[in-house]
Amino acid sequence: MPTALEHPAIARVLDVAARKGVTLEVTAFPETTHTAADAARVVGAEIAQIVKSLVFVVANEEGELEPIVCLVSGANRVDLERLAAVVGRRDVRRATAREADELTGFTIGGIPPFGHARKTRVIMDPDLGLYSTVWAAAGLPTAVFPVAPAILRMLADAHVAPIAEEPPAQQAS
Repeated sequence: MPTALEHPAIARVLDVAARKGVTLEVTAFPETTHTAADAARVVGAEIAQIVKSLVFVVANEEGELEPIVCLVSGANRVDLERLAAVVGRRDVRRATAREADELTGFTIGGIPPFGHARKTRVIMDPDLGLYSTVWAAAGLPTAVFPVAPAILRMLADAHVAPIAEEPPAQQAS
């Protein structure tokens, strides 16, 4: 019986990295790493070190959906207005679970930063660069890999841009 690490989704992620000269160390866990909090707990990292791969979409001239994957620090949320400004499209919206699966070839909770089923525009949260190592999904909701942010950016061919919501201002006391 094949192990989780032999799963085709993980093999695709490892293959893309290998073709770019990078060897990844994927770890599969018996419990889920579906949420950033789950992943942080399982790997013993800060939630901000977890890479959330969030899928957004815009329609092309033919009305077909084009994916945009946002690599976001686990502590952050995407600001839709900022993302719209970065991609130059007002009609950007969050993909449904089905759309994310169809456009990337991976299910939510396991969507990796690269290795998607089709060419995908990738935008990376600069806050991920605050850490020497971040953790990203490896194709399944139970598998992750550690990676330096600069290597992640290269592997995902990502454009780094401020897409996260601003933290709320501190209340004066």
